[in-house]
Amino acid sequence: MRRAVCPGSFDPVTNGHLDIVGRAGRLFDEVIVGVLINHSKTGLFTIDERIDMLRQATAGYGNVRVESFHGLLVDFCRAQGAAVVIKGLRAVSDFDYELQMAQMNIGLSGVETLFMPTNPLYSFLSSSLVKDVVKWGGDASSYVPDFVGERLVTRLRQN
Repeated sequence: MRRAVCPGSFDPVTNGHLDIVGRAGRLFDEVIVGVLINHSKTGLFTIDERIDMLRQATAGYGNVRVESFHGLLVDFCRAQGAAVVIKGLRAVSDFDYELQMAQMNIGLSGVETLFMPTNPLYSFLSSSLVKDVVKWGGDASSYVPDFVGERLVTRLRQN
């Protein structure tokens, strides 16, 4: 079975993330969306909330599952039986950082990284940008699934 991991914080999941996951799902037998638990960062949504939103957003994909992990990505890949990491690239600046990570990962464990360019519709999109737009009263509905947009509005406009 060809299995790949799409890692990230997904705080929250965007349509850009889902584009990469869906395209990866056409290339691999199984795609595992790995939600990084980073105790040194406080996200807008808890890990459980992020996993719930991702599971809901990917429910229509028959070969995608969502799991959380902490520690090294390569250890998570090994535990999941995945030899490939899929990373979406929005711009050249993403490539500089991701290339270093990919080289470290292959050196540590032999896990390959495949870079997938984002759909031009989402080339500017990030979770941080979406949160800022919603926080200041803007409409981010075309950049996230509807239920994610509703959660963002509820969370960010209650303060």
